[in-house]
Amino acid sequence: MPDVGEGLTEAEILSWYVKPGDTVTDGQVVCEVETAKAAVELPIPFDGTVHELRFPEGTTVDVGEVIISVNVGGDAPAEPAEPVAEAPAAPAAAPVPAATPAAEAESEPEGRQPVLVGYGVAASSTKRRARKAAPAATAEPAAAAPAPAPAAAPAAAPVVPGQLNGSGPAAGRPLAKPPVRKLAKDLGVDLTSVTPTGPEGVITRDDVHRAVAPAAVTAAPAAPVAEPEAPAAVPVAVSADARETRVPIKGVRKATAAAMVGSAFTAPHVTEFVTFDITRTMKLVEELKSDKDMAGLRVNPLLLIAKAVLVAVKRNPDINAAWDEAAQEIVRKHYVNLGIAAATPRGLIVPNIKDAHAQALPELSRSLSELVATAREGKTTPAAMQGGTFTITNVGVFGVDTGTPILNPGESAILAVGAIKLQPWVHKGKVKPRQVTTLALSFDHRLVDGELGSTFLADIAAILEQPKRLITWG
Repeated sequence: MPDVGEGLTEAEILSWYVKPGDTVTDGQVVCEVETAKAAVELPIPFDGTVHELRFPEGTTVDVGEVIISVNVGGDAPAEPAEPVAEAPAAPAAAPVPAATPAAEAESEPEGRQPVLVGYGVAASSTKRRARKAAPAATAEPAAAAPAPAPAAAPAAAPVVPGQLNGSGPAAGRPLAKPPVRKLAKDLGVDLTSVTPTGPEGVITRDDVHRAVAPAAVTAAPAAPVAEPEAPAAVPVAVSADARETRVPIKGVRKATAAAMVGSAFTAPHVTEFVTFDITRTMKLVEELKSDKDMAGLRVNPLLLIAKAVLVAVKRNPDINAAWDEAAQEIVRKHYVNLGIAAATPRGLIVPNIKDAHAQALPELSRSLSELVATAREGKTTPAAMQGGTFTITNVGVFGVDTGTPILNPGESAILAVGAIKLQPWVHKGKVKPRQVTTLALSFDHRLVDGELGSTFLADIAAILEQPKRLITWG
């Protein structure tokens, strides 16, 4: 089980796409796993024949455990192991080839940008430079290694099993881990032209980023509300008349629950509200839809609300900060990674648009559109959900007036956007039907006092009441 995200220690196997005896090729997706951050499809970094699947679907496996073995030798594979549905989930019961120090070093986690689908080795004909300890890193056939295994373990087969643990001997390419290869493929970077800075000459994520233009690095899509293809967990009835079901708490929902409890009982939350007339902004939305400069782009109220937040952050930069308890410091961020909270069957996720503060309105619209498309395809990446500095949660899409949102861990404030409704409102001294909404701002009172929180929220409302302030204040 490879390290599919920073800080993650385990993942659940959702489904296998291969079975013992199947032929696989380098870069082919063999299974889908779910971590505490996202669903991820794992490719195999070998050409060969599947020898054994070590764990059945639905099993939670620690990072570093061998989950599949592949015969990469020229000889015919031994008789396949029992189907995975009947195999015991006991990774220690089967013999595995000894890992050399060089191979172990390569499997160490590093700074990286994991992605959701096909994040592993990209098909390539480029040559891989020799590793320092190449002779020692070559796996010996299992039959040649001592194999004192318990009786429950399958017999050792005379094969060279490749292990899907992030450190297999995928020869013929520059040294780079699967997530880095996928990142390079997505950004159009030839790994043979990248100068490695990692240990043993391994190419890192930062090396790939340095090889592309800054503009290609900053556009990181995030994901809003969508309908993922698979549910988070299968409800299990526990009574004969099905009056109750029990759903295992794991994956994204488990991580979210822990984060929300930690945030709620660590940061002293304060929530303030403002109700205002947003009619002019709604009219601007309609005008922008017919503007030739916005042709083909998605224009909706959330786009202008997001822009108003970015302008308000510029006017009140201290709102964009974090509390470092260990160092006893307030960390002020000079960039805005704008998060959009999204509820999915897998649980709450908060992906963010990197460096949103530097994006003009058309560019911000493209980022939000990519955010939607990414979610619909079920490809929200762990990297897209890390590093956020400020979050917007749009509860108005459910017809809710507003709420008291809990801070995303590591951030100082979150804005809840309520439903926009036609209501009677005093306008120019007369009661008229106007588009009205309510915003709620929750903030960490350790580093955001009442004055700053109130000023920031009032600025957002003022911009949306008079959207020309996007120009005069921006």
